[in-house]
Amino acid sequence: MKLNFKSIDQPFSNQINIEGNTYLYFGGTAYLGIPKNQDFINLYIKGIKKFGLNNGTSRTNNIQLGIYDEAEKVAAERYGAEAALLTSSGYLAAQLTVKSLSTWGSVIYAPATHPALWLTDQPANQQTFNDWKKETLNLINASVEKTWILISNSMNNLFPEIYDFNFLTEVLPEKEIILIVDDSHGIGVNNNGLGAFINLKAKANIERVVVASMAKALGVDAGMVLGSGAVIAKLKSSNMFVGASPPSAAGLFAFIHAEKIYHSAWTRLQENIKLLTANLNNKWAFEPGFPAFLAQDSTLADRLLKENILISSFPYPKPESEPINRIILSSWHEKEDIHNLTKALNF
Repeated sequence: MKLNFKSIDQPFSNQINIEGNTYLYFGGTAYLGIPKNQDFINLYIKGIKKFGLNNGTSRTNNIQLGIYDEAEKVAAERYGAEAALLTSSGYLAAQLTVKSLSTWGSVIYAPATHPALWLTDQPANQQTFNDWKKETLNLINASVEKTWILISNSMNNLFPEIYDFNFLTEVLPEKEIILIVDDSHGIGVNNNGLGAFINLKAKANIERVVVASMAKALGVDAGMVLGSGAVIAKLKSSNMFVGASPPSAAGLFAFIHAEKIYHSAWTRLQENIKLLTANLNNKWAFEPGFPAFLAQDSTLADRLLKENILISSFPYPKPESEPINRIILSSWHEKEDIHNLTKALNF
């Protein structure tokens, strides 16, 4: 009988129990293990007791909870931006950003951008990121167009690659660039947990905007936009922001007070990454410090399942494609979990 992994009725963790069997779990996006971090859960419960379960009023309502402005100030300071905006989801944060700012100039999409960033249909772009950089730089500098909107992920988490945007320093100074970067998989993990914004080069003619889901490493059902005060003010005047309910105040309460929790979880994640990478051969693709490991073996998931180990596995880019198999580490993994995984990898 084939086991059903589509109807799991328990929280994700380092272990999953299904039909009396225990499986080690190396998938998902809870990189810092926040969904089962008891200290974070205690903060969340404290937030629920203080603010209730949710808040269905618009941020433009005449009666407001002050925690939203407080959380936005904390987010901006923590991740190195002048200002921040928080929404109920990463998808909403991305959509209100690209729809509000795309009217300011000519839009160019980088390869493999997340669907949350799309204005309409999937952008047709099959280049590598390095080829795209060269082509984009030449196009902008040679064009009579003055203002350009560049939209990209901060990284490719499926085929692990962290993108470098330093090429934009070579854009002619008379050109104006608005760079919109989706850092959903990087924030809380990359750059010592600070994410992409601090690594984007500041320049007079480059406006940096980072959008992110907070539901991955940060463990909060909310979305974030980081940018200048002028851009954030523009976004807060958009119909999408005005008409949307905000995220749970309880989650933002936990986020505000969890900086030490995040740092401790990040440190543990890096220890887990080092432990695993010390036991991998050169057939694996990964980025230093990021917890996704791509296997050059389409049969790996089935073989590990026989050892009661579950990994991330799905066909890509089409339903009929061969599956891509990745091991995803989290701060919730114990050293013993990783030892058992590496033992199974070497059978």
